[in-house]
Amino acid sequence: MKLDLKLYRGYVNDEELIVFGHLFQSWAPDKYSVDKKGIKHAYALLHKFRIKPLKNFEVRLKFRDLEVTTKTMEDGYFRFTIPYDLELEPGWHEYEVTCKMYEFGMIEKGELLKPYPSKLGIISDIDDTFLISHSNSFFKKLFVMLSKNINKRKIFDDVVKHYTRLSQAGQNQHSASNSFFYVSSSEWNLYDFISEFADLHDLPKAVIKLKKIKTGLRDFVSSGRGNHDHKFIKIKDIISFYPHLNYVLLGDDSQHDPYLYERICKTFPLNIKAVYIRQTKSKQNGKVQRVLANLESMNVSTCYFRDSEKAIHHSEREHII
Repeated sequence: MKLDLKLYRGYVNDEELIVFGHLFQSWAPDKYSVDKKGIKHAYALLHKFRIKPLKNFEVRLKFRDLEVTTKTMEDGYFRFTIPYDLELEPGWHEYEVTCKMYEFGMIEKGELLKPYPSKLGIISDIDDTFLISHSNSFFKKLFVMLSKNINKRKIFDDVVKHYTRLSQAGQNQHSASNSFFYVSSSEWNLYDFISEFADLHDLPKAVIKLKKIKTGLRDFVSSGRGNHDHKFIKIKDIISFYPHLNYVLLGDDSQHDPYLYERICKTFPLNIKAVYIRQTKSKQNGKVQRVLANLESMNVSTCYFRDSEKAIHHSEREHII
């Protein structure tokens, strides 16, 4: 019987530590390469959705002197939410998760983030916010996913420039940076693609939070679609976890980001500094314009942009960067 473990980037504040991952009785999705060519790429991508999670199975977290055990959920997902008030220097720190089946065991290592001192946190969507995905067109999005590997997928011009400056805003030390979070309706099956795409294009290193993992080819067809309430919950959890930060929210108008971010601004009226929405069609959406006007009335600075250069100028004008 196969056993595979996938860990994601966790995070910690002065009181609590959060680490999460999945356990499988098949290969984990990241075992299928994201840089294959032609039909091999499509084959590898489809296999990311043909996985078998392992439920109610024991996993053990080790972080420095801390050791804690829990069990996986129905979909193989596990999450450690642990009180942790020991002193920890800012930056990325290694943690370890182990599991054992009969005589066979495995160990995987992951990273967790202790934010550098700052006043700013950045939460960004992924598809059509920095990764060109054509979410407005079901068939075009599907075609791009199946036909283009990680090296052929495109990023919007000047996104890296904007995100890099947001990451460095207000930081005096070269090694320090503002905390980034990528939150998307893509499923956990695509975690390694998103992480490697961000690395490939030198986007800021981020905690990545995605949608519930899928386990069949039929699920692949509906990837990234459906209810987006999970994004609201994940963003709410991030802001609640670091309530001392002001946040910049970045998204696009292809799906629900403007309305989701409006809910966030109403829930956290003192925490949101600016909202950026990328225009994905030839004309701006009237409903989105009205949402952004409402946010302006709540003292949230907004920018509805087609090109990232406009977003950069806005960030400069508002003294965000």
